[in-house]
Amino acid sequence: MSRVGKKPIEIPDGVEVNIEGDKITAKGPKGELSLFLVDDILVQKEDNRIVVSKKRENKNSKAMWGTTRSLVSNIIKGVESGYTKELQVKGVGYRAEVQGNKLILKVGFSHPVEIEKPEGIDFAITKDIISVSGAEKELVGRVAAKIRSVRPPEPYKGKGIRYKDELVVIKEGKKSVG
Repeated sequence: MSRVGKKPIEIPDGVEVNIEGDKITAKGPKGELSLFLVDDILVQKEDNRIVVSKKRENKNSKAMWGTTRSLVSNIIKGVESGYTKELQVKGVGYRAEVQGNKLILKVGFSHPVEIEKPEGIDFAITKDIISVSGAEKELVGRVAAKIRSVRPPEPYKGKGIRYKDELVVIKEGKKSVG
């Protein structure tokens, strides 16, 4: 029995949810998101909440029950308040700036690295913190991971781009014998 799948999803004020066949659409202040549903899962709107249940008792429906509930919950939260990931730029001379719809990273390479802003994503920079925000949780995470992969934190001095709450274990350097 899925503990996650059993929980109903409360629909907040200002969010409109429509279920049409195998597609669920949520519309709110941050935009509109939709999700295609698996055949074995039944999603119903009851009063001001959504209930996710299994149509059949098989392996696939058991596997997708909690997952579908989480995905539906994510699109509802996304159109209501959105998601944000924060990255920290650490290193002497390492900088980030936004120019138009591009994020420009100067992180120790011979050239600046430009990252194009996908539709539905916003960049904001305050001091050494890059904020990636948007309505779609998966897209925000993917863009933040792409930015981090430009210069991941190195283990000796900790220079690079890391998530704000990420703990980087600093290794001890070589010791001279003598």
